[in-house]
Amino acid sequence: MSPTELAELMGRTALFAHLGDAQRAALGRQMRWLCVPGGQYLFKAGDPADALYLLRSGSLGVFDGPTTLLHQLAAGECVGEASLLGEDGHRLSVRALRDSELLRLDRSAYEALIEHHPRAMLDVARVAMQQLLQDGQRDSTPDKPRTFAILPVDTGVPVRPLALQLAKALEAHGSCTVIDAEAGANRGSDWFAEREAEARFVIYLDSTGDALWRQRCLRQADVLLLPALAAKPARPWPEAAPGHPSRVRHRPRHLLLLHAGRQVQLGVAQRWRAQFSGALQHHHIRGEDDVARVARLASGHGRGLVLAGGGARGLAHLGALKALREAGHVFDAVGGTSIGAIIGAGVADGWDTPTLMRKYHAAFVRGRPLSDWTLPLVALTRGRRAATLMREVFGAIDIEDLPTPFFCVSTNLSGAGRVVHRHGPLWLWLRASSAIPGVLPPVLKHGEVYVDGALVDNLPTDVMAADGLAHITAVSIRADIELRGGVDDFATPPWWRLLLQQRSEPRWPRLVSTLTRAAMVNSEEAGEHCRALAQRLITPPLEHVGSLDWKDWEKAVEAGYRETMRVLEAERR
Repeated sequence: MSPTELAELMGRTALFAHLGDAQRAALGRQMRWLCVPGGQYLFKAGDPADALYLLRSGSLGVFDGPTTLLHQLAAGECVGEASLLGEDGHRLSVRALRDSELLRLDRSAYEALIEHHPRAMLDVARVAMQQLLQDGQRDSTPDKPRTFAILPVDTGVPVRPLALQLAKALEAHGSCTVIDAEAGANRGSDWFAEREAEARFVIYLDSTGDALWRQRCLRQADVLLLPALAAKPARPWPEAAPGHPSRVRHRPRHLLLLHAGRQVQLGVAQRWRAQFSGALQHHHIRGEDDVARVARLASGHGRGLVLAGGGARGLAHLGALKALREAGHVFDAVGGTSIGAIIGAGVADGWDTPTLMRKYHAAFVRGRPLSDWTLPLVALTRGRRAATLMREVFGAIDIEDLPTPFFCVSTNLSGAGRVVHRHGPLWLWLRASSAIPGVLPPVLKHGEVYVDGALVDNLPTDVMAADGLAHITAVSIRADIELRGGVDDFATPPWWRLLLQQRSEPRWPRLVSTLTRAAMVNSEEAGEHCRALAQRLITPPLEHVGSLDWKDWEKAVEAGYRETMRVLEAERR
């Protein structure tokens, strides 16, 4: 690196920007060049703090522990400022996220410079202290990914069209370039650094299976995209890294299952996911719309939809969805609780608005899921009718088979508390998510007891936010709709008198209404926090609809539609 280039780099660096030309030149003569391959540590927590590093090219990650990425450093930034202030050891670890070139300034060399340039070097220490204080207040959310590696399971996967479609989709958020083995052959780290500096996104594409190029792609990538032909027998990737989280460390892995048509082949996600361990997202790719969804999710621009529970009032979700779709809004992931999960599953399965209306009217209004009353030893209903309706509506598909990523929430009464379901039979976990205690019997699975998720989390935007979705639309069904009594009393009268009173002028709240209302109250405190996480919050006014008044479904749908239109209109102002 020439002295002129070094002076220009230091001039763009906050730590040295205030220095004069002579002082930068003196500092530059003390710096030593080094290269750190992607994946290797620059230093670990506890290592001696004996040098400052200026990043020339590439990217560094600051980690708390082996996998928790706190923030990323780009070219022109420094790390190790604490060494200039006399600290003995590093508090955090720093690792190269891709092949990186750095300039190292040893503490001893810096201290020697103080004798010749005391004021300037002390100013450097002052700026270093300010930066360390700012780092302590920095948002811990990692920077959005910039580089992607497309690493197919074998050369029979048509990855070049996929890469071009992905690049086109990423262009909506910034410029994108695709680098394959031919373009990247015999290139040094400077060349890759220049390509990454020129474009907002870079896709490293392996279409030949060359082992050295695949290793380069692995070292350069923030995110691994792993395509496979869904219909083929599942098998491990040729190198170990994609299959084991200990090898990929912090980097997200997205399994891309390419389907020949629009229909998702049932069970393929489960088979292919079995080749991996640890956290992994999978996506069904049936066309360009699915590729665009992957581009948004993988680049940190995903849009999520979260639907709350609320019994019959939850049918307001149908009106909200109608308004959102008319306005052109699409969602890359869906989640919910209780009836919100049930309606959200239809969205994740790709149903259009008329299909949503027709199927849920048939299931909840005409189907009467709570009509199989029984002796209340476990619950007021047997639950078989509700389960039958779930199976009729959704069939035998697993959650993994849904075209759009989906989760639902239940409450585990065996000690686990909230459980987020992303795998397994869809109908079963929807049944668990909506099992109002005392009204529907719990779902029993492997000795565990599952009931309605509304007990602990009626609006799971926190789950969606933890998945990294940039924008969350939430439809909230408030539990603070009042449940009132018409008499001051503490014990019910004889059954025959109670029946006469209820017929003439209802005084006692119904048992099912009380149980349904109670199931939602417990999550209200957490609900305020979850509502605050939504970038678009829709809360339909539903005081006129009871929690079990399925006959008032049109009122609920209309309330959801009107409130959503009001919220969207306010956004446009």
